[in-house]
Amino acid sequence: MPPFVTPLMLTLKVAFCATLVSSALGIVIARWMQCGQRWSSDWIDALLTLPMVLPPTVLGYYLIVIMGRRGVLGAWMQNHLGISLMFTWQGAVLAATVAALPLVLKSARAAFESVDEQFEQAARTLGASEWSIFLRISLPLAWRGILAGVMLAFARAMGEFGATLMVAGNLPGRTQTLSTAIYSAVQAGQDQQANLLVGIASAVCFLILFGTGRLLRTQHH
Repeated sequence: MPPFVTPLMLTLKVAFCATLVSSALGIVIARWMQCGQRWSSDWIDALLTLPMVLPPTVLGYYLIVIMGRRGVLGAWMQNHLGISLMFTWQGAVLAATVAALPLVLKSARAAFESVDEQFEQAARTLGASEWSIFLRISLPLAWRGILAGVMLAFARAMGEFGATLMVAGNLPGRTQTLSTAIYSAVQAGQDQQANLLVGIASAVCFLILFGTGRLLRTQHH
């Protein structure tokens, strides 16, 4: 088996899981912020957007403080559930989810805010529930913008490095993703291996960004 297959498959698994979680959270939170109080929404938006601007090592440190074996939640999970996310692929999913969430959140919030409120108000006048309005009106009208954010989140999850390295480590065959495999190859002077991994990662991310651009252009038309 070519040496790039294992980190590639792990990267795709981590990115897929992280995208599912961040998409579900991002859509729900974006909808709640749209319907909630403006001041509270702005505070939550700023807090959840922090991973976009924080250095990856700072984000990784926060995750260790919270989810580490001696962390606020990590210690409780270890003692009561026997679960530890440190140096596991699930820990890589956690790091990628936190890094990708802002992209879904921003896109979903903008997409929901672009929906004409008259459609939703008309549905309320006819007695439709908020859940029905969300499923039948808001989500269908905003799906392109949300999908664009989801695609960007997948690309971001694939490229996550700093927080993943701190939380999940760089264990070949267990937690080594494409990003950390590239780092290891460069450190070891394996230029051919590094070039191959860089090419694969660049091609996948380019295709995602190309598809996102096409999708957004179609939405504007």
